[in-house]
Amino acid sequence: MNPPAQPPVISPERLAQAYSYDAYRALIDTLMAEGKTTGENQSDELTAYARLNIQRMERLDKKAELTPEMQAALDKLTRSYEWVIITEGWCGDAAQIVPVLEKIARASHGRLRTHYLLRDENLDLMDRYLTNGSRSIPKLLILHADTLTEATIWGPRPNEAQNLLLELKAAGATHEEYAEKIHGWYAKDKTLSTQQELLHIVQAL
Repeated sequence: MNPPAQPPVISPERLAQAYSYDAYRALIDTLMAEGKTTGENQSDELTAYARLNIQRMERLDKKAELTPEMQAALDKLTRSYEWVIITEGWCGDAAQIVPVLEKIARASHGRLRTHYLLRDENLDLMDRYLTNGSRSIPKLLILHADTLTEATIWGPRPNEAQNLLLELKAAGATHEEYAEKIHGWYAKDKTLSTQQELLHIVQAL
C-alpha cells in the first residue's frame, strides 16, 4: 500500500496573507513609532527588546554575507519551495536569524520564497511545531511549492546556541543573563552556524 498523502501545512489563501520581509520590517518599525511591538502582550520591557532587535536586523541586513558554500548550493537548486517563517518583533533570536533566512532566499534565484507569520496570530500552526513543548521562535517551515506539504523544518536557533541556552537555564540563569550570553554568542558566530545548518538543508532539497 502507498503511504497516505501528506496534507498541506497551510492553505494557499493563508499563505497569501503572510507578510513579505519588507512588510514585516515595516510593521515592526510602525509599531515601534507608537511605542509598541508585535503581539497582544505589550510592556516597556518587550518594547525595549523590539527596539534592540530593529538595530540587530538593520546591522545584519547591511553586513551579513552568505558563505560561498551556501551560494553554490543555492545555485544548484532545481525545485521551488515556500519558506514559512514564524516570528515576532520582540524575539531576540528571530532578530539574529530572520535577516539571514531572507538573504538566503533572495540569493536563490527565485527558488525559495519567504512568507512571515506572527506567532501569536497563528497559534494553531505554531503549536504543531513546538520545541520541547514551548512555542520557541523563529521557526522555519520549508514547504514544497506545488503541494504546500512539509519538506523539512528548522529552528528556533542553531544547535550550539540551543545547547548553550539549555545549559544556562539549567544553571538557574535569569532571562537577562542568558539573553546577554546568547546574543554574545551570535555576535561571535557571525551567522556562520545558522548558515552551516541551513546549508545542509539546502543541499538536501
